[in-house]
Amino acid sequence: MKQRKIPLRKCVACHEMMPKKQLIRVVKTPEDEVLIDLTGKKSGRGAYLCGKAACFKLAQKSKALDRALKHSVHPDIYEQLSRDFAAVEEEFLAAQGSVQDE
Repeated sequence: MKQRKIPLRKCVACHEMMPKKQLIRVVKTPEDEVLIDLTGKKSGRGAYLCGKAACFKLAQKSKALDRALKHSVHPDIYEQLSRDFAAVEEEFLAAQGSVQDE
């Protein structure tokens, strides 16, 4: 059987290439909302981050999300994203564990 191609994406903070399923997508929607997209299917401009809180903090410090989304991300949005990221991180890591078991 032919091996399927696995799409790779780069973390905007640590610049490490990883399979798309192992990264968390942050998306700027056409309505200029910045939010976390676990499905990877929401419309808009996306940027990918590792599932680590350290990468999120590095992206915030270096303004990597601002550059990747081509839109300035306000500090209050970063606060909201950090709360969302903490909540999503556990869910994301649990999903990663189930994928690796298969």
